[in-house]
Amino acid sequence: SKSPSPRPNMPVRYFIMKSSNLQNIDISQQKSIWSTMPSNEQKLNRAFWESSMVYLIFSVQGSGRFQGFARMASEIGCEKSQDWGSAGFEGVFKVEWIRKESIPFQFAQHLLNPWNDNKKVQ
Repeated sequence: SKSPSPRPNMPVRYFIMKSSNLQNIDISQQKSIWSTMPSNEQKLNRAFWESSMVYLIFSVQGSGRFQGFARMASEIGCEKSQDWGSAGFEGVFKVEWIRKESIPFQFAQHLLNPWNDNKKVQ
């Protein structure tokens, strides 16, 4: 579905998207799509409709790095993608990659998440 029109008085939301492997990040960057676990879909769709912008910050588990960030460009749909072979992924949604760069967590160690006991963002 189409991205909602900008809502300047609405909050901007940020989510860390963990991937089990770099191949999923590569697929996302090539095809401008992402897929997540069903348990995340409602939270992301709500943020998409109730926020002015939703940014997704990507990291491969165990890499010690961020691989870049993107803007959520559509709500999560019902169709599945064959691009992700892993069971458990459901709906696919569009993303617009803003920056594709490997950044070590140490460069963001000053960022703390107040909604997660002020733990480091990584």
